[in-house]
Amino acid sequence: MPTTTLTAVPLRDVTLRDGFWCQRRETNRQATLAASYLQLGKSGTFEAYQWEWDPAAPPKPWRIWVGDLGKWIEAASYSLTAHPDAELEAQTDAAAAAIIKGQKVDGYLYSNPMAPGHYWDNLQEKHQLYDLGHTIEGAVARYEATGKRDLLDAVCRAADLAAATFGRGPGQIRGYDGHPEIELALVKLYRATGQERYLELARFFVDERGQPPGFFAQERADLERRGVALFGWYRNSDYSGCQAHRPVREQADAVGHAVRALYLYSGMADVALETADAGLLESCRRLWRSVTHRRMYVTGGIGSSAHGEAFTFDYDLPNETAYAETCASIALVLFAQRLLAIEAAAEYADVIERALYNGILSGVGIAGDRFFYGNRLTVYPQSVAGAHEHTADRRREWFGCACCPPNLARLLAGIGSYMASTAPGALYVHLYGGADIAATVDGAVVRLRQRTAYPWRDTVRFTLDLPAARTFTLALRLPGWCRTPRLAVNGVAVDLAPVCRQGYACLEREWQRGDRVTLRLPMPVERVEAHPRVRMDCGKVALQRGPIVYCLEQVDNGPELADLILPKRARLRAEFRPDLLGGSVVLRGKAWRRDPAGWEDTLYRAAGAPRQAVEITAVPYCLWANREPGEMLVWIRSEA
Repeated sequence: MPTTTLTAVPLRDVTLRDGFWCQRRETNRQATLAASYLQLGKSGTFEAYQWEWDPAAPPKPWRIWVGDLGKWIEAASYSLTAHPDAELEAQTDAAAAAIIKGQKVDGYLYSNPMAPGHYWDNLQEKHQLYDLGHTIEGAVARYEATGKRDLLDAVCRAADLAAATFGRGPGQIRGYDGHPEIELALVKLYRATGQERYLELARFFVDERGQPPGFFAQERADLERRGVALFGWYRNSDYSGCQAHRPVREQADAVGHAVRALYLYSGMADVALETADAGLLESCRRLWRSVTHRRMYVTGGIGSSAHGEAFTFDYDLPNETAYAETCASIALVLFAQRLLAIEAAAEYADVIERALYNGILSGVGIAGDRFFYGNRLTVYPQSVAGAHEHTADRRREWFGCACCPPNLARLLAGIGSYMASTAPGALYVHLYGGADIAATVDGAVVRLRQRTAYPWRDTVRFTLDLPAARTFTLALRLPGWCRTPRLAVNGVAVDLAPVCRQGYACLEREWQRGDRVTLRLPMPVERVEAHPRVRMDCGKVALQRGPIVYCLEQVDNGPELADLILPKRARLRAEFRPDLLGGSVVLRGKAWRRDPAGWEDTLYRAAGAPRQAVEITAVPYCLWANREPGEMLVWIRSEA
């Protein structure tokens, strides 16, 4: 295990002042949280825990709804940490009370209550522990934001029941949930309470998963013997869909449902860190490479197939049928954040940045109240006409399975906690934005002011505010996309070669109050190629500037975008458009398109049709589908 680990600067100690993330977080506070609260109320989620359920009484709460309520409480709590709001706090209190009211005397907490003795029937499909996990996360966040213990005490009683129920002892169940999530939540609960039994239960769930002869196979046989109806996951399943096909330490490839996989890997990383388990950490690294080196979209999207919301095989990254669930990219960020806590390697923060600016933000409109579930990289409207709401070409107000909106809300509300970390003698900065950071380094507070128009502009300026001179290391991430970073301290250029360690510029010196650091990250427009085995993208390029991946939309470029060819020497220029989509940089240039004349009543003809030069405009992928509907594509055909 690494000898130095990073601790995130607490959310309360990061103040967003201006710029990109400040604007997005404010939209999240004013619009996304409110829209999610309204929709959760309409769906009956707030009442779900309170009912001794009568199957004849609609609306019947769905089994994962209350996981969504836990995420909303978590999001609201993060928002309250940064921006006290009496109305929002009252709503959060009401949501917590709705959950607590339904708890059984023995601690059982689930939105589809079952009779004692059958609490844990059909764990693979009913998600009892998944729901509890998200409720735990909400309870911990609320306690840390407000000091209120009522929901925290309730989830502790529920976790105590789970700890008594699951394990390898006499009379215990050697099982686990079909949807991993409880693992990472239990580690949060352990850190909040100091109770070792929660960490031990998390470790049990991680280590027991996939052990032969297989819990789910045994559970299935028992349920069928008793005549219990199954939903469908069990049919012809080898349990890889829920990562239970073999023990986690033996898994080499990311398989199955992408959200489940990355929540599991996040829990594995947490357990590895807390127990100093080098073997488990190596499994995490192996699965990280599988996801990010062979099964991740250029946008940071993961899970290429709508069938099972799943990974398929290496380099299989179709664009027009891409699934890339918003929740999956969020789960990838959670996994990357945990690996970054274990070892200060910029590749983890690079993936966080890629997913945040692209595959995650595409999941919410700029108004903050409409959402994508899946995130395609190519859209041809006629091909998705009548598509399922999860794969539609326009954002929706809500979904029957509404996991993504509150997940977005909690990520954006807590965005400040991803920006910086501390280690003994060091302050690390991972993400850039207009923020004031108050970090405790070796027992003393270091205040770092960060000012920038990133990601639209390439300069980030830091000013240190210290009560007295102090020696420590200021480590600034040098993004992997940047070829020629430049750094200066108090106007004097710094040679990066001697100070660069694992993608961070590590500046160790005696810092004085008022010291200034300037980081320049030149952002030329780049044409990105995919690995030759990504067959869908051969002969194509994606456009990227800084951390932002771009796309073409019909509203700017006309129809039949697939016919465009980007000339090899076409100059692409970046222009800031203050009037477009809240203010953004667009890319302008020339492309070729075949002349449509002469194709009437002709389906095929000899190659060599005349081409005409046309002006093209590319917009950030995260901002697409905020104007008129139409075609969209990320990967553009390129001249050989």
